[in-house]
Amino acid sequence: MELWELFHTFFHMGFFSFGGGYAMMPFIEAAVTKYGWMSPEQLTNMIAIAGMSPGPIAANSAILIGYSTAGISGAILSAFAILLPSLILVLIAAAFFVKMHHNPLVEAMFYGLKPLVTSLIIFAAISFAEANHLVSLNGSFRSISLWIIFALSLFALLKLRWNPIYVIALSGLIGITLYS
Repeated sequence: MELWELFHTFFHMGFFSFGGGYAMMPFIEAAVTKYGWMSPEQLTNMIAIAGMSPGPIAANSAILIGYSTAGISGAILSAFAILLPSLILVLIAAAFFVKMHHNPLVEAMFYGLKPLVTSLIIFAAISFAEANHLVSLNGSFRSISLWIIFALSLFALLKLRWNPIYVIALSGLIGITLYS
């Protein structure tokens, strides 16, 4: 039954989630909670690992959740399930766009989806911040230092245009220094 739940859940996410992997995080979190596949802390750690690993975060998340839930077969099935809808949709979209890409209704539809995708990504970021106690303003050293790391990381990415790999590595080293 777990394998069916994994396949159904990730296949469904692959078909009905827009905006890429980070926009899928609220759906992944809801499924993990619904089926009890991981604790919130385990999910947060898994998302961090999936985000730092090469490849799409949604596929990486599916693989890690599948492996955690049902071993190798769960990982393979979850990866297949989340990637299959993309393959199907890309083939359909390619055929559709060849004929309709300049249609004003099609252009308007995709223009209207942009705010939805942005809101899903922001929602995922807020949920992730809540799970990591980043939105807490309790004044503790941990809370303040997390906000400082967040602000400096955002500054390095937006203003200094640092490569995200360097920001990730530096943040990890800061974390080791401050929290171990």
